[in-house]
Formats: sequence, structure tokens, C-alpha cells
Amino acid sequence: MEQKFDYGKAIEELEAIAAKVEDPKTGIEDIDKYIKRSEELISACRDYLRGVREKVEGMN
Repeated sequence: MEQKFDYGKAIEELEAIAAKVEDPKTGIEDIDKYIKRSEELISACRDYLRGVREKVEGMN
């Protein structure tokens, strides 16, 4: 079963990742995994926003 994308939760996760990366206690080895996850979330957000834009433009 496909899970519906939650844009709000993705943004919250990106904000949490940004806080972790900015924290001096975060090790270099962890930053790589946070960057990879951020790239996945950003890509998903872009896809979601493109879909919304296409829906809105299709209504006009």
C-alpha cells in the first residue's frame, strides 16, 4: 500500500535535520547521512509542489 506524502512532516523533518547539522556535537560521520536524507526529502517536496501546481493550473 502506497503511503501518502505529507509535505508538512517533510518540512518538519528538514528543520530537525538542519538543527542537527548545525549542532557542534554532531559528528562528521552523521552529517553525511543527514545530507542524503535531506536530498530525498527535498526531491519529494519538489515533486509534490509540481503536482500541486499542475492541478491548480489545470483548474484554470
